[in-house]
Amino acid sequence: MAPTQTTWTSRVIFDNPCHGEPGPPWSPVAPHTKIRPPGGFPSGTAWLSAASSGLVRNLALLSAEASPSRMRRRPIAEPKPKGAGTAPGNQPKEADQLREMLRRPEYRRALVFCGLIGIPVSLIAFWFLVLLQELENLIWVDWPHDLGWSDPPWWWPLPLALVSGALVALVVLRFPGRGGHIPAAGLHAGGASKSALPGVAVAALASLPLGAVLGPEAPLIALGGGLALAFRDLVRAPATEASTTLLGAAGAAAAISAIFGSPLVAAVLLMEVAGVGGPQLFAVMLPALLSSGVGAIVFTGFGHWTGLDAGSLDIGLPAAPLLDVGDVGWSTLMALAIGVAVHGIMVGGRIAARFVAAHTLRNTVLCALGAAGCAALYAGITGRSPSEVALSGQNTLSQLAADPHAWSVGSLVAVVVFKGVAYTLCLGSLRGGPTFPSLFLGGAIGVLLSPLPGLGVVPGMAAGMAAASAATLRLPVSCVVLVVLIVGNSETVPVIVLAAVVAFVTTELLPQGPGIPAFSAGPGRAPRPASSRP
Repeated sequence: MAPTQTTWTSRVIFDNPCHGEPGPPWSPVAPHTKIRPPGGFPSGTAWLSAASSGLVRNLALLSAEASPSRMRRRPIAEPKPKGAGTAPGNQPKEADQLREMLRRPEYRRALVFCGLIGIPVSLIAFWFLVLLQELENLIWVDWPHDLGWSDPPWWWPLPLALVSGALVALVVLRFPGRGGHIPAAGLHAGGASKSALPGVAVAALASLPLGAVLGPEAPLIALGGGLALAFRDLVRAPATEASTTLLGAAGAAAAISAIFGSPLVAAVLLMEVAGVGGPQLFAVMLPALLSSGVGAIVFTGFGHWTGLDAGSLDIGLPAAPLLDVGDVGWSTLMALAIGVAVHGIMVGGRIAARFVAAHTLRNTVLCALGAAGCAALYAGITGRSPSEVALSGQNTLSQLAADPHAWSVGSLVAVVVFKGVAYTLCLGSLRGGPTFPSLFLGGAIGVLLSPLPGLGVVPGMAAGMAAASAATLRLPVSCVVLVVLIVGNSETVPVIVLAAVVAFVTTELLPQGPGIPAFSAGPGRAPRPASSRP
């Protein structure tokens, strides 16, 4: 047999080891072709552009290979031991497909590429969170102290809400992407766009530090996905549907690991949000897991090196005693009630979104002022800080866990009621994520009900947070992992799982209520939506 002749070309191609073909369908060159641009090997930006171009094409072919229609047209040849047939103990063909995918050099290079994306995305996410945290401290702590108050006065949220509502409405009307998804729709990993990045950042900065009862996770997902696509375009790599999906997921995972503090939470969350399965699950999740791990490392390192604080999920709960029948029974009933209550809040958020769609500027400001009015009423009635109703509740949750007995029964009832109403209004009008307010509401309800016979503070808070977050996000596995991370002990895992499942099933069985306005990437006034299941 004559030796194979090796040629050089400036195109980035690869062999298809799974089918023994010379390369992708668009490749006009022969097998065993190597890469060399005219005039020698490049360096710097030109090399990065060529390598990125090849990796994105690899991602496109990889996604096509993982699709069911592709597999039906060209099944993967599987080695079958003699006499094995379909005897019990043989691995399914999906395992062979996964191994073939992992053996491909192009897929391993794609993993490295997604890991590299995690570095700049996580750095930007870190500084964005630091900016939000510093602005929140400046507005709600430093300014009141400079003016002679130990806590913000009762009227403090009202002018902030006026500014916040007006700015968010202008972003929705004038910026591409409308500032991100409506929070009442839940978390979304798709639809990443670099053109929407300015609007997402401005809307988040106009909402979260000024008192919106929302968290930063949804803007981080949008920013991470958009930044990954911007990085792809920066190196002039070709844009395909497959590369947009995979790189957007990797960028979102790197950014979201910054706020949740764990790459595991980020990967599981995106896995449930994306809803993919089979080989496509591994094709999307392995880059996302790697990128989120890199992001968590960078985020932790910069937090240690700079000494700056972007918030932490560690709320300082003590270790729980051994669970008993009372913990399990009350947690189940509590999860059922919380599922119904939180579902009502989410339906109310969708109603608020429809109200805002009728007249964006006026009604966004009205909803923001309504949420601020709830904080002002809470402060006037209880004498406590209005920031306990305003903002995401992440810092207040830590205070509640550290000293639950500092809250009277009346204060707990008031904060649950007023924050729940403010949360409903913000879900349909401002921009942010729905996770952290639901965690606080669930934790506050758990503390409120902890005096019940056989129910303690720790299992009550754990079950409440799991039930509220599962009813809000409808991502039970992600919520279990998140709450276990927050609680920080393994003794409460059974009630966490039980509460999340009960609340999730309860929410799914209830009437879903009206639909939310359809998201449109173009600026302008939103149309009146048609009713549909979210």
